[in-house]
Amino acid sequence: MKQLLLKQKQVLFFIIAGGLSAIVEIGSFKLFSVNIPIFFSSETNFHGIHFPLSNILSTTCGIVFNYFLSIWFVFERGKHSKKREFAYFMVISFFSTILSLLFFQLFYNTIFRDNLDMIIYTFSPQILSKIAAIGLVSILNYSIKKNVIFNG
Repeated sequence: MKQLLLKQKQVLFFIIAGGLSAIVEIGSFKLFSVNIPIFFSSETNFHGIHFPLSNILSTTCGIVFNYFLSIWFVFERGKHSKKREFAYFMVISFFSTILSLLFFQLFYNTIFRDNLDMIIYTFSPQILSKIAAIGLVSILNYSIKKNVIFNG
């Protein structure tokens, strides 16, 4: 029973850490996607890729924030040295970033074409695409990070 509670606690903390990291990632994406096109007009459509720098920079912010939350609150350490753990985390995060970018492009180009008005806030297609991409990739991230990097 204690093991089940501990497992559920870890999932809950992962969801909280992921939610906070998503807020950092989405917030920084909003900031970057508004400001970067001022200096680089091709940011909105770089050879068919929409907001590449904004996506990469915001995902990096989210990854770094998530790493610290993961080691402080979610997972136990001890499976690898700190350097190796960080390296594994970054390699997995790199592939997650590529996957997230692909999902973002897919959602932005095919599904989320219009704003979503929620009365108190209107979500743009970019933000909706970012949220959906984060959601899909986070499921994969939990399993890999738990079983490969940290003590499962």
